[in-house]
Amino acid sequence: MAAFVGKYEHSLDTKGRIILPAKFRPDFERGGYLTQHREGCLALWTPGEFQRQLQAMQQQAAEGRTARNRARLWSASSYEVEIDRQGRMAIPARLRGFALLEADVLVHGAIDRIELWNPAVWEERVAPEERWLLEAD
Repeated sequence: MAAFVGKYEHSLDTKGRIILPAKFRPDFERGGYLTQHREGCLALWTPGEFQRQLQAMQQQAAEGRTARNRARLWSASSYEVEIDRQGRMAIPARLRGFALLEADVLVHGAIDRIELWNPAVWEERVAPEERWLLEAD
């Protein structure tokens, strides 16, 4: 399993593409999968990790209607993506709208995936948790 770490600031181009940081690209030579994710970000999964996520969703779907609907929504909002030779990845308009991606994009490693955030949404929903780093035991 790949371990993605680090935080980078990038911008969408006029065609809705983003340049994936060079250190992340080797894991996506065969493409990847872009999905809606929690708190309003997008998740980019390697093909192998995406398969693991699909299996987990399938198992959860057996637990009832709510879980089946969540699996349906997740799979319906998943897109197979390719990384071109310049390291660019097109983000479908539907996903850009979901994550409020308009110009600047925060790209960061989230251990088993890469997340794409609107920087203002990151500051509102995630950055406040940084205070735990400042707290003494």
